[in-house]
Amino acid sequence: MDNKKRNIRRAEVIKALAHPSRLAMIDRLEKGEACVCELQKIVNADMSTVSKHLSLMKKAGLVEDRKEGLWVYYRLRVPCVIRFFDCIDAVVENGNNPWSVVRDP
Repeated sequence: MDNKKRNIRRAEVIKALAHPSRLAMIDRLEKGEACVCELQKIVNADMSTVSKHLSLMKKAGLVEDRKEGLWVYYRLRVPCVIRFFDCIDAVVENGNNPWSVVRDP
């Protein structure tokens, strides 16, 4: 994949994360799979809204689902996305000082 395509794909993934409800769902899924109804309670939103969020994250490759009867369960497709959160947290915690952000060796 060339750099332009890679950056477009990266932007799609970042956009799929760019909502507080989706971040909350990813945080929950770090602990293991969860049914849609549980994710709905976490974000305090109606089923339609939660389904749209999950569909967007699934399309971006962040989550995958499995059906069990009438229930649909979601899990992280790529659990390393949590490390991305660690990087974001470092930026947030260090405020506007770009020199204080911890860098990888």
